[in-house]
Amino acid sequence: MSSDAQNPTQTNSQDNRGERKRVIGVVVSDKMAKTRVVAVTEQYRHPMYGKYLKRTQKFHIHDETNDSKAGDKVLIIETRPLSKTKRWRLMKVLERSV
Repeated sequence: MSSDAQNPTQTNSQDNRGERKRVIGVVVSDKMAKTRVVAVTEQYRHPMYGKYLKRTQKFHIHDETNDSKAGDKVLIIETRPLSKTKRWRLMKVLERSV
């Protein structure tokens, strides 16, 4: 028997977890240690009337280094539950507030 059977190469652990949701939002509160509140606003069209409406959701995110401040535009990514309310973590700060 020849040993032509190839071992499956292990992929990066990031690949095994699948695609995670990523959204862009604005930090509205930085009063907690390692936690930020980010407001994500989406604009959608009303199915019947056609009017454009805004919907805002607030997410508690994990910011390990306390890098972001109120008013910053940030990219956040979905993660495992870190606490009762935290299900997202900071990926990077896109724009700093003035």
